[in-house]
Amino acid sequence: MAFTEPEIAEHTATLEEQFWTHRRPPLHLRDKVREGQRFDGTSIELFLVRPAFQRPGEWIEEAIAKVQFVRSCNVWQLFWKRADGKWHHYPPCPEAALLGAALHTIHQDPKAAFSANAPLRPLPRREHVRPGARRMKRGGREG
Repeated sequence: MAFTEPEIAEHTATLEEQFWTHRRPPLHLRDKVREGQRFDGTSIELFLVRPAFQRPGEWIEEAIAKVQFVRSCNVWQLFWKRADGKWHHYPPCPEAALLGAALHTIHQDPKAAFSANAPLRPLPRREHVRPGARRMKRGGREG
């Protein structure tokens, strides 16, 4: 049985409070990157929408994750989209008791499986130099 209107309203509020408030693009990118969710039966697909590269006026949906409620077991199953374009169970945490717990797993993304789940805010720049290693300038000269 598909979600009822009150369930959709409840799940939408949970998504907003526990997921999108932490994942929403910064203000200066919101006209270029939008978040969205699609309810289909007892599943919710989370995605980002962005302009297509070098195709003005065209927008692309990038899947983040899909959660599906199994009423008979009263659990949320968690899926990720692999390179084959199909949804697969997320091996480290295939199910959760609550929608919020499933959203937390997606947000934490310990296995980096959720492709569009990369942080939209730039990460601090780090130098990847082994301690004690010599720094080389361009052209292979020490500096």
